[in-house]
Amino acid sequence: MSKIINPDGEDFKIKIDEKKLQETLDPLSYDVLRNGATERPFTGEYTDSETVGSYRCKACGNELFKSETKFHSGCGWPSFYAPTKDDAVVLIEDRSLSPRVRTEVRCANCGSHLGHVFEGEGYGVPTDQRWCINSVALVLEPK
Repeated sequence: MSKIINPDGEDFKIKIDEKKLQETLDPLSYDVLRNGATERPFTGEYTDSETVGSYRCKACGNELFKSETKFHSGCGWPSFYAPTKDDAVVLIEDRSLSPRVRTEVRCANCGSHLGHVFEGEGYGVPTDQRWCINSVALVLEPK
């Protein structure tokens, strides 16, 4: 799995022009990507998508996930069992729901919030992980 980082110490590859991004994206996408918000469950465009292709970061275009690793978890958000490669994302310890500790997933290129990753839930996937990602953080590039 990708490394867990300190978000204040990470130097992301791409610097986002916040004003331009805010003008380009709808308010919910911006709030999720840049402020760590979450879309409501079962409302996302890609929750039940079966389209073959690559899922990219909506802020910078970095390839994050492939449809081959997507599965139906029933959680209300698109679920994947692995990113395209270990350095596509970075992981951050999230204590916002203290005392519960979660692992936040961010784009490794621009630092945008994508969702969370959970382990050991018993899904029949090769990694025993559920990468729970907001649809509004992604753009699907069909194959």
